[in-house]
Amino acid sequence: MSTAAANVEGRSDAHQYVTVRVGGQLFGLPISSVNEVFVPDRITPVPLASREIDGVLNLRGRIVTMIDMRRLLGLADGTLARMAVGIERTGEAFALLIDGVGDVLLLDPSTYESSPPNLDEEWTQFAEGVHRLAEELLVVLDVERVLATVGGVRNAA
Repeated sequence: MSTAAANVEGRSDAHQYVTVRVGGQLFGLPISSVNEVFVPDRITPVPLASREIDGVLNLRGRIVTMIDMRRLLGLADGTLARMAVGIERTGEAFALLIDGVGDVLLLDPSTYESSPPNLDEEWTQFAEGVHRLAEELLVVLDVERVLATVGGVRNAA
């Protein structure tokens, strides 16, 4: 557990993130945005869909739109076994395809900063900000912006 995480047990202002890896970079999703983590199977391509939409998947009777985070962030397609993070907005089911999932971190707001100016321009549009951890930078993803970009959610609360 990181030092930032170790010092916030029991604090009401601490933020929880599900950590994921995309292209080697550590990203954080607010835990309140995540419904589940799963390994996708049998993704069906959608003709004429935007490049970021990998396809759709039937997950326990629900149609889930699969968003490829590597493509969305301008990274090369990977060969890693992919995982997915399930999200629901405005009654629709989405999943972010990622390279892997990590821990749930409870982070002190004092480690939070706005996105640095040298953060990749492709990433800045999807980043709420960053947390500087002892070992690396955690980029906090703005789930609403990700979904709005691929046409999934408009004016979601």
